[in-house]
Amino acid sequence: MHDIWNPWHGCTKKSEGCQNCYMYFLDRQRNADGKNIYKVKSNFDYPLQKNKNGSYKIKSGEQIRVCMTSDFFLEEADIWRPEAWKIIRQRPDVVFFLLTKRPERVRKCLPPDWNEGWENVFFNITCENQQRADERIPLLLSLPFKHKGLMAAPFIGAIDIKKYLQSGQIEQVIAGGENYDGSRPLDYDWVKSLHDQCVSTNVTFCFIETGTYFIKGGKTYHLPDKGLQSRMAWKSGLQHQGRKHRFKLAPPPQLSLFSAAETYQKTFRSCCATCGRFATVVPLVPSVMPKNLRPPDFYSACRRKTPTNDYINNERKKHA
Repeated sequence: MHDIWNPWHGCTKKSEGCQNCYMYFLDRQRNADGKNIYKVKSNFDYPLQKNKNGSYKIKSGEQIRVCMTSDFFLEEADIWRPEAWKIIRQRPDVVFFLLTKRPERVRKCLPPDWNEGWENVFFNITCENQQRADERIPLLLSLPFKHKGLMAAPFIGAIDIKKYLQSGQIEQVIAGGENYDGSRPLDYDWVKSLHDQCVSTNVTFCFIETGTYFIKGGKTYHLPDKGLQSRMAWKSGLQHQGRKHRFKLAPPPQLSLFSAAETYQKTFRSCCATCGRFATVVPLVPSVMPKNLRPPDFYSACRRKTPTNDYINNERKKHA
């Protein structure tokens, strides 16, 4: 996938959310053991890889999710992480989305020149239930990152985090149900409550998928197809764009200015119009990037007056 960079693979289970880990499930499908942690060979330097014409495979303004089959702050990866930080440092024009269940390890794992944080790193923690929210969010708030968010996925219990959202530090909350073997149900009421907490504090909320089992009105729905899950998440109406934030990205070291050829331009298909994951298109608008080269904003992406985005807007009206 173009928006994922996995410099290492494999993980150890940390908390309740790891019980039915999708990575362990997928590894079993190929007769592999998810506990086997290793540095990848061909794509460790993926953000620095270039096409034959010399342009980066990952364009300026893109958001890249990091370590989606592991944890960036995994203890076993301490030996590889300095090199990964070096790669991130060399792409100040790309946003790196970091997600961890180990915020207690983060401070000692930061590079020497970190200071108050790098503009191109979006740091997120997982809080699958109230216990983990109360354990991890205070650590999130205490750490020196310029952009912070949290992810309730797999969302396995109601959480009340309004007091943390009121800090003004959290830019985005993502929620989603569980999939694959042993999936635990997600209750609509949990999602609605978290959505309302975000609305009241003007924090962006993205409900991306229902999970395999979804409870609403006392009835449990079985939704094995992830595409259907995303459509149902969108139809719930539980999406909210809160305060807009800007990632003040800079051109990579070898360039003094952004160029159209090197800038990421989002495109959409008809299915995007009713997909809950559309909400995670965060506003990557570098202050130094000319307006004509800026990627689309968050929800306003579907309202831009370009053929592609007008099409999305019309599709959404049809399904409203």
